[in-house]
Amino acid sequence: MSVVVGAVIVRDGLVLAARRTRPAELAGRWEFPGGKVEEGENLAEALARELKEELNSTINVMDEVRDAASPWRISDEHVLRLFLATVVTGEPTAGEDHDQLCWLLPGHLGDVAWLPSDQLALPAVRRAVERRATL
Repeated sequence: MSVVVGAVIVRDGLVLAARRTRPAELAGRWEFPGGKVEEGENLAEALARELKEELNSTINVMDEVRDAASPWRISDEHVLRLFLATVVTGEPTAGEDHDQLCWLLPGHLGDVAWLPSDQLALPAVRRAVERRATL
């Protein structure tokens, strides 16, 4: 099973969502940005690399977002693992894989059309973000 990592980037109590442009069957759907873990990378390294490539940002990877359903199945070959993160340098900007970014309140995460695996993770993401805010 191949792992895809995604960043739940939190800033000022808001969570970053990114709208995909490709592949065609995923275009227009929202996700937590990230990508596939390459051979020899640990999960945090892969996530940091992907965010540098996709959003031109350096991030600090923090706690993994977990619940009874995680990791979330993307397909028969891929699962999604999410991590809380913060931006260290570089304002996130949409690149080739995304045409739009938006910052959402945790209670409004359901306001956009997420990819199915990301949609399944929303309750755990909301709890993790709200728990982090109270620490």
